[in-house]
Amino acid sequence: MSYALIKRVSTIALPAALLVATQMSLRQIPLLSPVQRELVFLSPYLALAVGLGLSLAFNRGRVFFALLLLGLFHLVTRHYLLIGATGYTPSAIYHCFCFLLPINLLLLSFMAERGIFTHAGRLRMSFIAIQLIAVYWIVRFRVDYSAVPELLSHPIVKSPFLEGLGLPQPAVVLFVVAGVLIAVRVLKRCSPIEVALFGTLIAIGISCDRIAADFTPTLFTAAAAVLLSIGVLQDSHSMAFTDELTALPSRRALNEQIMGLGRRYVVAMIDVDHFKGFNDTYGHDVGDQVLKLVGAKIRLTKGGGKAYRYGGEEFTIIFPGKTVGEVLPHLEELRETIQDYQLKLRGKDRPQEEETGRKRRSEAGGSAETVSVTVSIGVAASGDQRTAPEEALRMADKALYQAKKRGRNQVAVHR
Repeated sequence: MSYALIKRVSTIALPAALLVATQMSLRQIPLLSPVQRELVFLSPYLALAVGLGLSLAFNRGRVFFALLLLGLFHLVTRHYLLIGATGYTPSAIYHCFCFLLPINLLLLSFMAERGIFTHAGRLRMSFIAIQLIAVYWIVRFRVDYSAVPELLSHPIVKSPFLEGLGLPQPAVVLFVVAGVLIAVRVLKRCSPIEVALFGTLIAIGISCDRIAADFTPTLFTAAAAVLLSIGVLQDSHSMAFTDELTALPSRRALNEQIMGLGRRYVVAMIDVDHFKGFNDTYGHDVGDQVLKLVGAKIRLTKGGGKAYRYGGEEFTIIFPGKTVGEVLPHLEELRETIQDYQLKLRGKDRPQEEETGRKRRSEAGGSAETVSVTVSIGVAASGDQRTAPEEALRMADKALYQAKKRGRNQVAVHR
């Protein structure tokens, strides 16, 4: 299983398991003692405090504001909606929150990360404050706005299934639309923050649907806060162990991986030839394109190797359980693949969407300027004397130096 697939599965599996566990734990609530039930009621406050602390520590504005909305929802639930949305004030507050929460989570999912105590963060805080003032205004001047709760709860279609839900139909539509859009974003990017926001949307939807239940809003609010905390930790781990430009595991991930290597393995060090001159000629944007290209090709290397970005224009491939003779054909194939590839340079007007850019380059045919690069590769094996991984890396680096000294664009083996 590839590193990217493992990362994608783990990012989605943990939040999904937490939501399922939360649903199943509702059956165990009646078996708890009064003291234990009281602790359950306190769990959202603890989860929210931990989440807010993590979002502040890692400066994750989207998670911070999602937790803020979650906390406001929990306070409203505990103070106004313990027996459901009965009466004008609880009904108005409930329907406003059912309307606003999916919209806010959808916006947070599509917004770029801009921190908390920044200009963008202050604007987002003001946006939330304006919504709270609007809800207060509707509740305070009930004579003038009495039709708002009725409008927000007005049935759209007649359906036994929809009529059986606690959520008003307009809110169901908003939750479904927001869920689909966030899910598409999750499938495209598989970012831990997007996954957490998607899980939070589901948790809040369940809470709003069963707003009068004793423990459902409490447990799912706590679960949503935990999801957002997990999202922050997973995102921070990904940033630390994944190279942002090439999406390959970083040198830190390599340093951890080599500690668990067995007795037999092969290390390949790969360097882009004349990369500094290439950058000086074409600029750093084109240099980044080249590194992305090389990283993509290295990731597809056959022979059971695992690729890493070592730093700068250097990459590393580890082949566990292999010999030099077994991996050399695959490394030669990699070198030739990169050598033969013609990279079409992107113009300044290139589109942001990758699919659109690919289509435009295809239509352009041979009119776009192209460049090609080569790589030098140094190879070293663990040997029969239990060579330490760090020593194998140094030997591969020496072999890489020999490949460059001999004229570049070749594979050299440490002897």
